[in-house]
Amino acid sequence: MKTIIKNTGNKIALGALAVLLCFTSCQEYLEVEPQDKLNEDQVYNDIFDADAIVVGIYGKFMGLAKKHIILNELRADLVSPTDNADGYLRELNEHSVSKNNTYANPKDFYEVINNCNDALENFKIMVEENKMEISEFNERYSDIGTLRSWLYLQLGMHYGEIPYITEPVENIDDVQDISQYPRIPFDQLLEELVDYIESLPYTDPYNTNSTLVIDVDGYNTAKFFINKNCLLGDIYLWDGNYLQAASHYKTVLETASSSGNDSDRFDIYRIKYADVVNHNDFAVGYTRFAEQDASSLVNNNTQGWRSMFAREKDRLWNTEWIWSLPFDSNFAPKNPFLNLFSNSGGDYLLKPSQHAMDIWEEEVQQNGVPYDARGKKFSYNMINDQPVIMKYLFKHLDPISQLPVDEFQTAGDWFLYRAAKLHLRYAEAANRDNQHKIADALLNYGVRSAYTVEGETDKTDIEQTHLPFPYDFDARNGDFPRYRADWHRNGGIRGRAYLERTEVVGDSLISIEGNLINESAKELAFEGNRWGDLVRIARRRNDPSFLADRIYQKLSREGNSNASAVRSKLMNPENWYLPFEWGVE
Repeated sequence: MKTIIKNTGNKIALGALAVLLCFTSCQEYLEVEPQDKLNEDQVYNDIFDADAIVVGIYGKFMGLAKKHIILNELRADLVSPTDNADGYLRELNEHSVSKNNTYANPKDFYEVINNCNDALENFKIMVEENKMEISEFNERYSDIGTLRSWLYLQLGMHYGEIPYITEPVENIDDVQDISQYPRIPFDQLLEELVDYIESLPYTDPYNTNSTLVIDVDGYNTAKFFINKNCLLGDIYLWDGNYLQAASHYKTVLETASSSGNDSDRFDIYRIKYADVVNHNDFAVGYTRFAEQDASSLVNNNTQGWRSMFAREKDRLWNTEWIWSLPFDSNFAPKNPFLNLFSNSGGDYLLKPSQHAMDIWEEEVQQNGVPYDARGKKFSYNMINDQPVIMKYLFKHLDPISQLPVDEFQTAGDWFLYRAAKLHLRYAEAANRDNQHKIADALLNYGVRSAYTVEGETDKTDIEQTHLPFPYDFDARNGDFPRYRADWHRNGGIRGRAYLERTEVVGDSLISIEGNLINESAKELAFEGNRWGDLVRIARRRNDPSFLADRIYQKLSREGNSNASAVRSKLMNPENWYLPFEWGVE
């Protein structure tokens, strides 16, 4: 079988395409012509060509991983440059970006967008010429259209005014020409994205029978592809349509509810309470009956909270992760995170900010231990007296020596969406839609805890919300009569983190929203969400200080003499955005 990729002025990452498709153990699935530029009659001929295009685009997309993390974390308050960082990283940290800053160049995004536009146009032609079934078209068109929308959302939050291009461009450098491709403001971009995503013909994950979905060693490749309802929820959340956002998020939360398998419908995306016996969970936990001993913290690659970033892609992994892309040691693109974060064989360019480390230290666990274990125990470690971001390194470093297990094994993951993020985003939307109790429940100790009645043994009319979709939760867990409802194992974000609950002070909407964004910092740190969270809330509240103060805190706690000047600059929302410059190559 030969599957070919069209070149639209940009090279597709053929190595990444190969590794994604070659997870199958069947005969060789991909043959690549020696030339990068291919003839028109060699592409878009059948469903296998279409599949190669889809996965090839994801291969190209993976080349954005480093830039995505740098832009979303270094520009925000949780990450700082190390002494090894170059001037361009320091510019991003201090919001004084020059036009030749390679990390800020938007061209890489538009190269992937151009690949998407080419595919979307040709998929339409394929279905018109009966080279693809309409059901196959709907899945692939919607997938690539959603991925393109994700890219545009990123561009909007980083650059403000951008060209919104939906047709292939012959010369990608023409995108800089305002006369050909005028730029639209972020608000208009959101309207365009809403109109487009509402037109998509398919919003579910790929059908389990799709040729793109392959089971390999118990892992399903469906998690390689963007979850459309998550992205739909995110765009509606940015646009201020909170009921629609909550509806799309709830659709994902209920992914396994129709399953006849109780272990799926009770566990998948539920943020479960801890397994105190076996620690086969993603919770912060301690050895049973030794909970008061801080040294008994469950801290390894196969048990507890840390293991979600380190374990093999097994059933438990599948209950947390919604979208994750793998880097392979043998194929391009190379895993960029080892050099970015590791001080053991890497370049060690970025580290947790002092501000980030401080906010974890301000927490108290339920056993009285005075710090959030998600901080210095899991999200970062001190290695050779230097704070090192660990979420991307657990598979690479020996847990005892903290040295690379094998310097030639550079496999890793780009973490894009998981259950905790989904819960926090859903809670943010619900809170803004005046469902404060639900938002607070998902943040703290879960639905059952929030809706129980002390001393009541008959659970028939309690431990549930009694609300219509998307606010319908049933967490009943009782024996007289017996109930084991879908959400009975939900333990809440802070419950799973073994922390004291966070209280609502003053206005419920503002207080809970602040609690959610603060919790996102501690739960999702370094995963590429922080800048968007800060911009979204500051825009919604029309309060630049919400963003500016947090950047000031980061810089000032590290003795940066420019902290006050940066805060003053960021009090003007126009200064939140990067210059839309290709720069000099």
